[in-house]
Amino acid sequence: MTHDAILLISFGGPEGPDDVMPFLENVTRGRGIPRERLEAVAHHYYALGGVSPINAQNRELISALRDELASLDVDLPIYWGNRNWQPMLADTLREIAAAGHRRVLGLTTSAYSSYSGCRQYQENLKDALAETGLTDTLSIDLIGQYFELPGFVSPVADAVVSAVRELTGPVRILFTTHSIPTAMGETSGPPNARGAYVRQHETVAAAVMEQVRDVLGEELTSALVFQSRSGPPQVPWLEPDINDAITSAAAEVVAGVVVVPIGFISDHVEVIWDLDHEAADTAESLGVGFRRVPTVGIDPRFVGDLAAKVSASLRSGSGKVCPGDCCPNPRPRP
Repeated sequence: MTHDAILLISFGGPEGPDDVMPFLENVTRGRGIPRERLEAVAHHYYALGGVSPINAQNRELISALRDELASLDVDLPIYWGNRNWQPMLADTLREIAAAGHRRVLGLTTSAYSSYSGCRQYQENLKDALAETGLTDTLSIDLIGQYFELPGFVSPVADAVVSAVRELTGPVRILFTTHSIPTAMGETSGPPNARGAYVRQHETVAAAVMEQVRDVLGEELTSALVFQSRSGPPQVPWLEPDINDAITSAAAEVVAGVVVVPIGFISDHVEVIWDLDHEAADTAESLGVGFRRVPTVGIDPRFVGDLAAKVSASLRSGSGKVCPGDCCPNPRPRP
């Protein structure tokens, strides 16, 4: 059976102030996060009107993908379902089945390998199929990670070049991504290639720096750093934190930093708050120049390569098949 529908799977985000706390409770369910911490994070959303930009960005991505796929003679409906907020995956799967579709090709808004960015979405799909009673009705394949796409790297490199040219003096490039528990990072990827999460980001950073060097004709220092840490303080997470990295750069007489959020495909709340507010404030307090480059969003090069990857999966009739022991859950499921 060939695929007859496409499903974009994402994290989700509140659409208004009344959604913020219920959304955060969904995100942290079962993790024992104190309510005071949720209220602190909620402030970030309220500062943006209680609306997460990720929703509009996903709608834009769906529209851009639909147009690009049409140019490749792919005419399939694209549905959208989230892990943590409406449209929830279970509701979307009901809609897909009611429309008569039976085999779906899915892609997530996470470009890299990790439990939370890959395997957990597979678990979410399995749970949603069980919840809706559609396990024997719908078949869902995923296209897998796409960090390696040239269309993901080139827009970032162009933005870095522009940002470097806006700063004077010694500049350091700080590639940033979402921190995850160290144990999750160590077990990401298949058994014969653990540590994929960090390694994949390093691959992208190196590819970006190569293009930047080719344009500017100079070597710039760079580092992979992390942001948006959460969870109990006694649990080790990937470091260094972006703010610590900026502090270190200032101590080394770096005049400016270019912050590059390669871990994300869109400018959602964690990018806007943690970088444009907190990291920018850290740089300003230290007298360090600061530029934050945009995520790839719906850059035509990225959308074009992503659509080509989707089209190739449709032609082959299969998605990526992950082994059962790839990116295991560091916390036993209830």
